[in-house]
Amino acid sequence: MLSEHVINLPRKVVVGEGVIGRVPAYFGELGLSSPILTVTGPRIYGIVGSRFEQMMSDEGYDVVTLRIEDSNIDTAQRVLETAREVKAATVVGLGGGKSIDVAKYVAAQLGTKFVSIPTAASHDGIASPFASIKGTGKVTSIRAVEPVLIVADIEIIAKAPRRLLAAGTGDVIAKFTAVLDWRLAHRLRGEYYGEYAASLAILSAKHAMRYADIIGRSGLEGARILVEALISSSVAMCIAGSTRPASGSEHLFSHALDIVANKPALHGEQVGVGTIMMAYLHGKNWRLIRKTLKRVGAPTTAKELGVSDHQIIEALTMAHKIRPERYTILGDKGLSWKAAENLARITGVIN
Repeated sequence: MLSEHVINLPRKVVVGEGVIGRVPAYFGELGLSSPILTVTGPRIYGIVGSRFEQMMSDEGYDVVTLRIEDSNIDTAQRVLETAREVKAATVVGLGGGKSIDVAKYVAAQLGTKFVSIPTAASHDGIASPFASIKGTGKVTSIRAVEPVLIVADIEIIAKAPRRLLAAGTGDVIAKFTAVLDWRLAHRLRGEYYGEYAASLAILSAKHAMRYADIIGRSGLEGARILVEALISSSVAMCIAGSTRPASGSEHLFSHALDIVANKPALHGEQVGVGTIMMAYLHGKNWRLIRKTLKRVGAPTTAKELGVSDHQIIEALTMAHKIRPERYTILGDKGLSWKAAENLARITGVIN
């Protein structure tokens, strides 16, 4: 008997200049209704949130906007309570990772439609069905819901700090080692492996690598290239039904670094550095990955991440414990202190 594998994908993805002004039309096309609960950040509200609120109200939609500053479980629960009070029919995440993660978590809890409107290209959560919510007892992402609509306005995204584009590149490049880990788990542990999802994730990474110079210059073209790669990576997760195509040993390292150094840098910056080291363990071209990250202005060393050599080594030695059920190149026993130190030194992450 065949096991069931369900694939849920976004119904509409819009990438372009000035497309946020057409959101009411997209809502109409998809039959999305109000009340609309919009989750955004204080800074983003001033940049585009108030405009979005007014635009939707002018078109006859009832809109309730909540401004949040973090994505921990307490904040998510407060947003969920408000969503229930107003009987939200559609939840919109407008902003960066925190707003989008909380919005998709709330939509999943309510069983309502989720709309993703990213204002930065710093991570692949803009279209994935997984959310990073702090304080749940897990350092890894939790299953939420995929967006029914994604509206990526390149004019807005291109104006975000250059550092965010660099971080997004790090998150895309990580797919190289994530897929290698997934294949390894399939071969050694019999874990489900989806060739199409894996290929799509790799294609996303290759796309970002090929156009790294353009992404590094920022601007509209670079933002569009990176956004499309991030969305493609997110879709790979939708197809796989897990984060496997996008998250492997390099993400475990980043989660471990969050623990030992208290979230020292952006997620994409940390996984980018992790990808350099994990590519070495896999016997792949880690130098090309490091070169690509440098081309976009992303960190490649402990110093650039703002952490000590000791913290890098400690994170490497404990990374395999972060998610023991997820087999990676780190194995069941992980790296010894000496092996971790040698790895970080050989790849130039520490001096």
